[in-house]
Amino acid sequence: MKKKNIKRKNNQNNFSKLSVFQNQKYKFKKKCPLSGKGAPVIDYKNVKLLKKYTSENGKILPSRITSVSQKKQRDLSLSIKRARNLALI
Repeated sequence: MKKKNIKRKNNQNNFSKLSVFQNQKYKFKKKCPLSGKGAPVIDYKNVKLLKKYTSENGKILPSRITSVSQKKQRDLSLSIKRARNLALI
């Protein structure tokens, strides 16, 4: 019976050592929503898609928030800028 109590105490100590600010062992990376099958084509005329990737103030959201790949982020920002220039957004 004593061994079981010791194991429980050790488990409790391990959980108490965990912190929100420690580096996590496993970081989950989302897949790019604009890549793969059935993904929408990035185009300056597709205003609905472009509005998803802009903030309320009209700024382009960064890829760390939207989880878009670097290549698609460049295409996205270029098409957003074109749509702004043509007053579509």
